[in-house]
Amino acid sequence: MSVNARENAALDAGAVEVDFGGDASLAALLGALAAHGDKALVIDYGGRTVRPGYHITEVKAGSFVTLDCGGNPDAWQETVLQVEDLPAEEGRAPMGVAKFRAILGKVAEKVALAPEGRLTVEVGPPDQPMQVYDVGALSVAAGEARLKLMARAAICKPRHRAALASAVPACCGAGAGCC
Repeated sequence: MSVNARENAALDAGAVEVDFGGDASLAALLGALAAHGDKALVIDYGGRTVRPGYHITEVKAGSFVTLDCGGNPDAWQETVLQVEDLPAEEGRAPMGVAKFRAILGKVAEKVALAPEGRLTVEVGPPDQPMQVYDVGALSVAAGEARLKLMARAAICKPRHRAALASAVPACCGAGAGCC
C-alpha cells in the first residue's frame, strides 16, 4: 500500500493529526477536540504518558508584561493548565475529552480565559517538581485523543528574533544592549 493510500485509509478510519508546533491556543486545542468527546484524552510529556488517574488541578489565566534582556517590551495572555500525574484507581480509564472540555467550560464561566492566548501545560507527578510544556501535536485514532506535549526551552528573545531574521545574534554580546 502506498503512503497516500495509508494516509487515506487512516483518514477514513477517523484518524486525525494536528501539528501545533508548540504554539497552540486554548481555542485551537478545544476546536481540534470538539468532534472527539467520546474518546479518552491521553497526555504524553517528557518521554512518558500520564497515568490514567491524572487530575487537572488548576487552570490559570495569565496576563504578562515583560522586558527582555535586549530592552524590548512584550505583552501577551496565556492559559496555563496544571496537570497532576496520578495513578488510576483500579479499572479507571483516562479522563474523556468531553469531561476535559466541560472542566474548561466551567472555568471559563468564572475566569476570563483568553481563547486565542498561548496555551501552557504544567505537569508532573505529586512527588516531583512540575515541568513546563507547550502543546506539540494532537493525534486522534483508536478511541483516544493523544495530546503530545513538548518541553519549553528557555530562550533569549533578541537572539531568537535575530536567528529568525537570519541576522547576527543580538543577545548578550558586546554592545547588544542587554539588561
